[in-house]
Order: sequence, then C-alpha cells, then structure tokens
Amino acid sequence: MKICIYGAGAIGGYMAVMLKRGGADVSLVARGAHLDAIQKNGIKLLVDGDEIVERMPATSTAHELGPQDYVIVTLKAHQAWQSVEDMVPLLGEKTAVVTAQNGLPWWYFHGLGPSVANLRLQSVDPDNRQWNTIGPQRVIGATVYPATEIIEPGVIKHIYGNQFGLGEPDRSNSERVHQLAAAMDAGGLKTRFYEDIRDDIWIKLWGNLCFNPISALTGATLDIVATDPGTRNLARNMMVEAQAIGKKFGATFRVDVERRIDGAAGVGAHRTSMLQDVDKGRAIELDALLTSVQEMGRLSKVETPFIDSVLALAQQMGRVKGLYPTFPEAVPVKPAMAS
Repeated sequence: MKICIYGAGAIGGYMAVMLKRGGADVSLVARGAHLDAIQKNGIKLLVDGDEIVERMPATSTAHELGPQDYVIVTLKAHQAWQSVEDMVPLLGEKTAVVTAQNGLPWWYFHGLGPSVANLRLQSVDPDNRQWNTIGPQRVIGATVYPATEIIEPGVIKHIYGNQFGLGEPDRSNSERVHQLAAAMDAGGLKTRFYEDIRDDIWIKLWGNLCFNPISALTGATLDIVATDPGTRNLARNMMVEAQAIGKKFGATFRVDVERRIDGAAGVGAHRTSMLQDVDKGRAIELDALLTSVQEMGRLSKVETPFIDSVLALAQQMGRVKGLYPTFPEAVPVKPAMAS
C-alpha cells in the first residue's frame, strides 16, 4: 500500500513512522529544515520512552513521488488550499485523499443529498480549488486526536493519544476506508469507523471553535477559559449556536454542552493551538475553525451573535498582528445572504 503523508509535521510525521512500522510503503512531502533533517537522518519519533527512527522517501515537491493509493493531508486547512495544485501528481485513478485537518472540511456538503448538493464552503475553499482539483469523490474524512510536537527538525515527540476517526462523506461502508484502517491499526494507530464522520468532526470542532479564539484573545490556558464564569458562559453560547447549525444539516451530538466544556477543563493548563500560533507569530487557523461555522449559520439561517462577535474580535486581532487572513485578499469569502 503506497501512502504519501502530505505535510509531514508533528502529526504527519508521527503517522508516517507508525504506518511504516505497520508495513505500508510511506513517502513524505515536507519543507525547510525539517525536510532536510528527514532526508539526512530519517524521522525520529520519541514515544513511550522509546526512540524509533524510520527512513522513507521525502521531498518538497510531490511530482517526484508519483501516484499513490492514499494521500493523507496533514497540513492546516489554508495550507492545504495553497498546496492543492502540487498534490495533482500524487492522484491516480483510484487514489483516496484523507483530509486530516481541524475544522469544517471543504467537502462537507458532498453526499448529504440533493437539497445541499450545490453548496460550497468558500471560507475554507475559496474559488472551489480543492473541490475542482481533488474532487470530493476521492475524499475520506478523518478526525485526529493524538498530541505531538516537533522538538527539533526531524524529531517528533508523541505526547498522548493514538485515536483517529475515519468515514466516507457519502456515508458508505467502503472497502478503501477499511483497508486504510487496517494499515493504521497494524502500525499501532487506533481507528474508529463512523457512518457519518461529520458527527465526530463536529464534536472535535465544538470545543475548537470557542476555546481557540477565546484563548488567543485573552492569553488564558484551556482550564481558565473553561472554568472562569464569564468565558465559560461565552463558550457555552457559541457552542449552542454551533449545535443548532450542525443539527440543521443532520449532525448528531453524542455529548451535551456542559460535558464537552468539562472535558476541556479537565485537560488542564493547555495552551490551545491558536494561542501557540499567536505567540509564535504564525498564521492563525481561524477560517476553518470559526468563519466556516458562521458561513454555515448563514446558509442554514441560524442566528449566531456570539460566534459573530468573537470572530470579529479574533479577525481584528489577527489583522493587527499580521497573522490573518490566511487566504489571499484577492479571493474574498462570500458568505450566503443573511436572513
């Protein structure tokens, strides 16, 4: 089985090592000093007190690798959009593309039925570049739960977790999903198949859409955001709005709001990914985590005053710091008309 990890950062590198250990033929697309170190020394993974080193083909341009059985895209959403044309050489007739990003995916409306067949999420796929270039029929949806970090170029530390959700956008019980799951399981990654992967995407996004921007705006860690009465109530109201949107499009939420917030509080003094990006001067993943939810609110005619307010503040903060927008200004987001 030929698998290319496109964007072999912390999560992608972790997956690459584990898949290689399970017997897959793995290659990588990476960049910068991280790529240089991988090409020279292989990937070193620090996991459970062990050091594992795996060597595999690694390049900055996909045309060197040729068509794959699976392409697992572990870039952030805006980076995946920017890189889509470079992925084309990896795509054979039957290649599946696994979208392993946070937030609402660009293919969200594919397979949901004729009433939404013509809808597209411009906030995560301006000009429909991914829809038209990759094609939603190639996609396998994924949710990613492990925590990992690059501690130096070519060296990845596994912090916790090995769970991944997988599912087809059209809700089919396909052979290609189960073959991928088998390859991941063989390497020690734990997969769960979802009849509708969107349900799990919403559960993960439910916390990210509020905790990430609130923490980026305040500088507070997750435990504080989730327990301080003011920010907890703000997060709750944002989640209630998002839940109404998800349900409008058929999503099922298997936990309630309070339990989801309590679970976040239990993680402890964690600095969210958006707060880390702000601290390090990196582009923030705001559109995938929150603008997309606002856009779906417009499409479903659900009012989102709390989401709108936090998004406006986070966008302004991002612009002031030069960390937003992450898509070119020449390709504006075009949300549906508000009710």
